[in-house]
Amino acid sequence: MSTEFPVRPEVLNEAVRFAIVASEYNRNYVDGLVRFASEELKAIAPHAQLSLVRVPGSFEIPIAVQAVAKYEKPDAILAFGLIFDGETLHASLIATAVTQALLTISLKESVPVLHEVLVAKNEEQAKARCLSPDLNRGTEAARAAIRIVHALRQILKQG
Repeated sequence: MSTEFPVRPEVLNEAVRFAIVASEYNRNYVDGLVRFASEELKAIAPHAQLSLVRVPGSFEIPIAVQAVAKYEKPDAILAFGLIFDGETLHASLIATAVTQALLTISLKESVPVLHEVLVAKNEEQAKARCLSPDLNRGTEAARAAIRIVHALRQILKQG
């Protein structure tokens, strides 16, 4: 696990819309990602609108992300899920499929999708990434979302 954590960007005092798509499976951990991301987005982008869509599991995240991108047209989408790596290839197959789908959707719909569908080997890893404030991936995704929205707006201004 990387111990490097992105610094908090400057406050964004512009209208911005974020959507979170979160898995219900392993909900305790995923709720930690959602909570930390929501708090960080509210702190950095106080004028932001934030919506939340729940899906059954991580495999269903891409279809909801695609629908949100197409119909809600947010400035960025944060995708949260947690998959425990077991003894079979199931977790790897789901994680690979979700990763490829999220990238495809992001490029096709021209909307940043912050991919935080995590794979953890055990509960200790899950707690460190989802429930701990030290290196929380929800906080990290929120900061990255603000940065990419700002970067894309700069590109559009120059174009």
